[in-house]
Amino acid sequence: MRGLNTILFLFISNTFMTFAWYSHLKFKDYSWGKNLGLLAVILISWGLAFFEYLFQVPANRAGFKGDGGPFSLVQLKTIQEAITLTVFMIFTTVFFRTEKLAWNHLLGFCLIVLAVFVIFKKW
Repeated sequence: MRGLNTILFLFISNTFMTFAWYSHLKFKDYSWGKNLGLLAVILISWGLAFFEYLFQVPANRAGFKGDGGPFSLVQLKTIQEAITLTVFMIFTTVFFRTEKLAWNHLLGFCLIVLAVFVIFKKW
């Protein structure tokens, strides 16, 4: 159960992170965001990042073997990176319709999934 909660919280955390890092690039497309200055955009992003940390920290604590979870630190980081790319691919295709994912992007993602397999494999 801790492993499943870890993965769920990492998905939520990465969703907030992706919005904090990239959603401001679309603010200019909305009337309320056309004249926002850099400081305002930074503060909005920090506000979103706060929610990222509300899920990221508990996810890592619940998932880390040293705190009774099922994952090593390397495994946690690998899961987080794979989730980050998954969330980013969805975000990009939904919110940035002019950005297209090409075959090399998908191949790179598959290689990261392969990395997850290699890191979790007991040799």
